[in-house]
Amino acid sequence: MTPRKGLDLPTIVAAAAGIADASGVEEVTLASLAQKLGVRSPSLYNHIKGLTGLRIQLAIYGLKKLTAVINDDLKDKEGDEAMLAIAAAYIAFARAHPGLYELTLRAPDTGEKEYAEAGRVLVDILVGTLSYYELDADMSIHIVRGFRSLLHGFASIEQKGGFGMPQAVDESLKIVLQAYLKGLRQS
Repeated sequence: MTPRKGLDLPTIVAAAAGIADASGVEEVTLASLAQKLGVRSPSLYNHIKGLTGLRIQLAIYGLKKLTAVINDDLKDKEGDEAMLAIAAAYIAFARAHPGLYELTLRAPDTGEKEYAEAGRVLVDILVGTLSYYELDADMSIHIVRGFRSLLHGFASIEQKGGFGMPQAVDESLKIVLQAYLKGLRQS
C-alpha cells in the first residue's frame, strides 16, 4: 500500500502528541489519531508499528523535546545554577506537555535503539552537569535518580492538584532543590 501524500511519521507523532497533551496518553488510539488526521486507521500502519510503535515514537519525541528544552536553559551555567535551570526546564516541560511527559518516564527497552539513545543523551547531560560536583560515575547516577525522583514527584503532585496551599509552588520547588543541592555539596 502506498503511503498517503502529506502523511509522514513527524506529522503522525506531532498529532498524537497533541492528543496526549490535551486529553491524556490513554486517549491516544489509532482511531482517535486517524480521525484527527482525517485518514483511515490502516493508513497509519504505513508509518508506525501499531499503537505500541506509536507510543515508542511518542516517547522518543518527548525525550528529544525535553532534552532540547533543558539544553536551551542550561547554556553557560554550571553547578547549582545549572541544576536549578534543569529543574525549571523539566517542570516547565511537564506542565506544558503532560502527555508527552508521562511517556518520558519509562526506561527504554534496550532493543529500541533510538529510544535508548534518546534516554541516554538526557542522562548524559545530567551526569555531565554533575561533574561540577566532582562525583564518581556511580554516585552521579544515584544523584540523577534522586534528582529525577524529586522533580517527578513534584510534577506529579502538581498535575494532580495536590498543592492547594497559598504559598507559591515555584518557590517551594526552589527551596527543596536548594536543600537537595546543599546536601550534594556536603557529601
